[in-house]
Amino acid sequence: MGHRNGKLTLSMIVKNESGRYLQRALETHKPWIDEAVIIDDGSTDDTAAICEAALDGIPLTIIRNSESRFANEVVLRKQQWEVTVATGPDWIINLDGDEIFEAGFAAQVDDIVSGKEDAVYFRLYDMWSETHYRDDFYWRAHHMFRPFMIRYKPDIRYEWLETPQHCGRFPVTIGHFPYLCHPARLKHYGWARPEDRKAKYERYMQLDPGSRYGWKEQYDSIMDERPHLVPWEE
Repeated sequence: MGHRNGKLTLSMIVKNESGRYLQRALETHKPWIDEAVIIDDGSTDDTAAICEAALDGIPLTIIRNSESRFANEVVLRKQQWEVTVATGPDWIINLDGDEIFEAGFAAQVDDIVSGKEDAVYFRLYDMWSETHYRDDFYWRAHHMFRPFMIRYKPDIRYEWLETPQHCGRFPVTIGHFPYLCHPARLKHYGWARPEDRKAKYERYMQLDPGSRYGWKEQYDSIMDERPHLVPWEE
């Protein structure tokens, strides 16, 4: 499909997503994107094949990193950005392989890309199961709007927040773009299974042991046995 106001490109970084949420995510996104750019960051499974099968029929660029760059995330995000803009997008939507919009978003995309704003902010809900999201002092992402989608302007200079972790998905330059806070909700399934939470906790302890780039209490809260959960309602 083509949008009234230009090409919408999905940009994504994936790693070892087999048996998780990637196929469901890509099949959900496919009806409303025009192209996809995926960085496979050192996968040792069939992640790339999942991408190719799920996105069959639309232009797809896959770059396979032989070794993961995630330990220095800003290097990885710059790579993602450069490969994406090289494909000539009009709009870029930057999602992870475990993020899926709520039902009904597809019908709203044309209006978004036809609007005047150059950045679109959404709320991200951390799903703690298939049916509930977490809502407490440490897990409040859904109370804020964050940029996931921008109009690409090739004639300006983009600069990054130069930190190894939590550098942001886009250059900091997009913080100056006129923006829209959109009501569509984005579900993040990265915490939805106990084994995923344990793996993420251990990864943060390894990558950021002194909590230099994150928040120690939030890291510790990942393993809470009785977090406050709220039912998801469409």
